[in-house]
Amino acid sequence: MIAALAALTLLSALHQQGQQPSQPAVHAVTACASADQRQFDFWLGDWDVFDTATRQKAGRNLVTAVLDGCALQEHWTGVDGDTGTSLNTYFAGDRRWHQTWVDNHGGLLRLDGRFESGRMSLSGARTTRNGQRVIDRIVWTLEPNGDVRQVWDSSGDHGTTWRNVFDGTYVKRR
Repeated sequence: MIAALAALTLLSALHQQGQQPSQPAVHAVTACASADQRQFDFWLGDWDVFDTATRQKAGRNLVTAVLDGCALQEHWTGVDGDTGTSLNTYFAGDRRWHQTWVDNHGGLLRLDGRFESGRMSLSGARTTRNGQRVIDRIVWTLEPNGDVRQVWDSSGDHGTTWRNVFDGTYVKRR
């Protein structure tokens, strides 16, 4: 546990300094080498993120493989100073992907889902600060040019109607 916390602290420090940590080698024999566990690898990288409609920069997202390739860790920095991180992993026990997101505003998302038809789709229910129950649904799609599109929708009426929270395009930093 202490080693994991030290690694997270180092990753955070490197990210804040604008450096990309070296990727640990994924061992040839690992518990996380199945094709299912590689489904979200298209999101790995150092990305500039843009609002899809306006093409205005929304932030930067560094997504790295951690824990011998058993998880992806996201490091978000928005142009407005918002920051957040998520851990994403495939759990063979239920054959689903799981994400836990936390941010510098005390936000928490717990999402679960699957990779189907070329898209990673995760969703989960949460309670907002004002006590409202909402469902969040986030879908990531690898575009033919190598960009990644992320569409986040939210529903306050049990999925009857949806409103867009974010529609972003991830472009690899050169």
